[in-house]
Amino acid sequence: MARPARISRALSQNFLADRATAEHVARLAVPHGRQVPLLLEVGAGKGALTARLAPRCHELHAHEIDPRLVPKLRTRFRATPQVRVIAGDFLDTRPPRTPFAVAGNVPFSRTADIVDWCLRATALTDATLLTQLEYARKRTGDYGSWTLLTVRSWPCHDWRLVGRIDRRRFSPVPRVDAGVVRIERRRTPLLEPAALHDWRKLVELGFSGVGGSLHASLRRAHPRRRVDAAFRAARLDQRVLVGEVPPDHWLRLHQELSS
Repeated sequence: MARPARISRALSQNFLADRATAEHVARLAVPHGRQVPLLLEVGAGKGALTARLAPRCHELHAHEIDPRLVPKLRTRFRATPQVRVIAGDFLDTRPPRTPFAVAGNVPFSRTADIVDWCLRATALTDATLLTQLEYARKRTGDYGSWTLLTVRSWPCHDWRLVGRIDRRRFSPVPRVDAGVVRIERRRTPLLEPAALHDWRKLVELGFSGVGGSLHASLRRAHPRRRVDAAFRAARLDQRVLVGEVPPDHWLRLHQELSS
């Protein structure tokens, strides 16, 4: 009798249990009443979010890893021609070559892998993901600090925290609230493609902690006078912690150190 609960915990399943919340998340995923040509849903679950996303899509691929839920999903949406229920692990899916969006109530334990999949997908336009609130706040700078992943991907992707969902809107109720992260691929990257390799090297060096500070880390690859000048141009104190540097200041550092 306890098997379904054990499976739910193993898959990190917390289903949306509130129609108004599902509608709110669908509006965040497809804003301004638009329709998207192709949307991939991560973790369709019992279909609460699927039902709200379907009218906003020309084609919706609803991915569900739990084999117990797939037949119910297919029965529920058999009269909704734009919905295709796909059984299996979303991470095994090859990203489409044509523009597409992603949305979903992400299993908390698999958030990092799903986000990485989205960032690697060159045809992705945007992703709207329910994650643990802590993850959402860290990735979007909501604490006043920024992570390596966010800064490294910033020239090509914009990160925003667009919502907070009370944990009681899920079943079973998780221990923490959820946040809604929206990641949008920039139509025009902030850097030229040829500069992205040097950007990643600079950011990874800065976050390496080598030398004990951002200023000291960057001095391992650049003369002190150039690092000093870059910090002045970016209006940064030499004692600033690496996580406290916003992405736009990183862009100025890169501009000064690569010129």
